[in-house]
Amino acid sequence: MRDARIELLQQMPVFGGVRADILEFVIDLCPIVSVAADEFFFREDEPGDAMFVLETGSVAVLKLWQGQDHVLQTLTVGDCFGEMAVMDHCPRSASVRAILDASAIRISSADLYQVYAQDLKQFALIQMNMGREVCRRLRDADRRLFSAKMGAPEADEGRNFYS
Repeated sequence: MRDARIELLQQMPVFGGVRADILEFVIDLCPIVSVAADEFFFREDEPGDAMFVLETGSVAVLKLWQGQDHVLQTLTVGDCFGEMAVMDHCPRSASVRAILDASAIRISSADLYQVYAQDLKQFALIQMNMGREVCRRLRDADRRLFSAKMGAPEADEGRNFYS
């Protein structure tokens, strides 16, 4: 199972270029969180200090508006979520609910600090990769917002917000 988790992380942009020994170190630190279908990994506005790498199942990223949850995106195995809270230490900007029974590797700020203590260069690489991932998502959100403001049909195509 450990090898499968390392392979999963190696395929993710957030861990691109990170050495296998560091990924092993991370996996040994981080718990696996299991969430039943229709239950939440976390809710919007809750404090957050961890990101998650989806190992099994699928989840919906939800934003609350006028008392109702609206789906921003559906994520599947290999996707990550929650990294903004690790970077900015602010409350969660969205909720994440399991569509199917799901499990994820929980990587906290404290776990990443352990990587910092172990290998500063590898820590810096993870941080830069996380920044790139957040920037990519921001560019996509900007594009979708602009398209929506211009009334362009692609704004309603449900383009992938998180990939």
